[in-house]
Amino acid sequence: MQPVDEFCWVLTDGKAGMEAQALGLAEAVGLPVTMKRLRGGFPWRFLPAACWPPGVMGLSPRSDQLVPPWPRLVISCGRHAVGPALAVRRRSRGATVVVHVQHPHVPLSRFDLVVAPRHDRVNGPNVEVTTGSVHRITRARLDEAAAAMAEDFKYLPRPLIAVLIGGTNGAYRLDEVESARLAHQLKDLSAKTRGSLLVTPSRRTGEENIRILRRALHAVPSKVWDMQGENPYFGWLGAADAVLVTGDSVNMVSEATATGKPVYRLDLPTVGRVEKFKRFHAAMEELDAVRPFEGRIDLDWTPGTVDDTPRAAARVKALLAERRADA
Repeated sequence: MQPVDEFCWVLTDGKAGMEAQALGLAEAVGLPVTMKRLRGGFPWRFLPAACWPPGVMGLSPRSDQLVPPWPRLVISCGRHAVGPALAVRRRSRGATVVVHVQHPHVPLSRFDLVVAPRHDRVNGPNVEVTTGSVHRITRARLDEAAAAMAEDFKYLPRPLIAVLIGGTNGAYRLDEVESARLAHQLKDLSAKTRGSLLVTPSRRTGEENIRILRRALHAVPSKVWDMQGENPYFGWLGAADAVLVTGDSVNMVSEATATGKPVYRLDLPTVGRVEKFKRFHAAMEELDAVRPFEGRIDLDWTPGTVDDTPRAAARVKALLAERRADA
């Protein structure tokens, strides 16, 4: 084995959802982290990872490069990170522990560990099966962020209800008609609870949908993030008494459940294959971690616990201890 340094590389293509998962697991493991945002070179960025010859990095000159000293740990997420992660494992001669988050769509045995959600239906001796996504949500992070934003909530009536809005993807649709319907539901909830709404859209929500929400909620106690400056996501989740979240994002639903607060799912119209989403939502409901939103919320409900990230991190730490002992 080659010598390695005690740090971790997080390998993704830079997409926010991929980074959140891989970085969340890395932070839970506890090694110093270096982000590596990868861009595939020609022709590799057009080929599935299963077609890459062993040891090929396949990176564009515009990509962050992967060169020695090799790290103790690599955590990759997304198909564009599969080939580079396996190349690091090969070039370090197995000294680097390589973990992939989500289904890599290559033989699982090529990785030291695969962390994949149950709805992906991936199993094996080196697979840690999770209910949802691994993530960066911790009690300490939420409390710190909420304390830093305390003045923003000082005059808002309780309860504070965080609303996480996704958008159109291959399975769900969020258009202007649906945004208006959501806004009506939120206005009605604010009236019933006499509380305030903290609405965080995402990149997929779209400018016109955000305008519809902001215009409709102008007359009720609310804040709608304008997508400018620092994202208030952690602070608003930390301050909230309950969370509503659209069901188009496994990441957002998983992060919401990690708050330990009542979480309700806002269902969007379906436009594509939703089998994986249905399996995920059914699992969350079975644990009583999430309930479908039907117009009301129960602030006295204590939801079931989902501990995917700490459990996956414990598995990685055990692998690191074994590898150090072997070295």
